[in-house]
Amino acid sequence: MADTTNRLAGIAYLSVDGQTYMLAGDLTYSPSKVTRETIVGQDRVHGYSEKPHPGSISGTIRDAGGLSVAAFNAMTNVTVTCELANGKTVVGRNMWTADAQEVKTAEGTFEVKWEGFSVEEA
Repeated sequence: MADTTNRLAGIAYLSVDGQTYMLAGDLTYSPSKVTRETIVGQDRVHGYSEKPHPGSISGTIRDAGGLSVAAFNAMTNVTVTCELANGKTVVGRNMWTADAQEVKTAEGTFEVKWEGFSVEEA
C-alpha cells in the first residue's frame, strides 16, 4: 500500500444518507457559523455586524444512467458525508438542497448544493 501521509488534495468521495455518488469535481464545503460585514462610517471604521451563516457542501455530480436528478431536488433532511484526500471527513446533517439542479449534457454533470444548520470537520 502506498504511503499517503503527505497527500493533501485530490481524491474525494461523496455520499448522501449512505448512498455514494460519482463526484465529477468541484467539491466544496463551508463549516463557517457566521458572516461578518464591516460597518464603516464617514469618519472611520465603526466595527462589524454578524449574522448566522448556514453550513454548506456542494459539488458536481455525474449523471449516471440510473440516477434520478429530481431526487436531489427533493432532498430536505439528509446527511451528506465527504471523505477527503487529506484524511479529513466532513459531515453535514439535516441538510437540504438549496438550488435547482440543471444537467449539462455535454459532460453528463450537474451541480448540487446542500445547506443546513452546520457542517463539521473531523
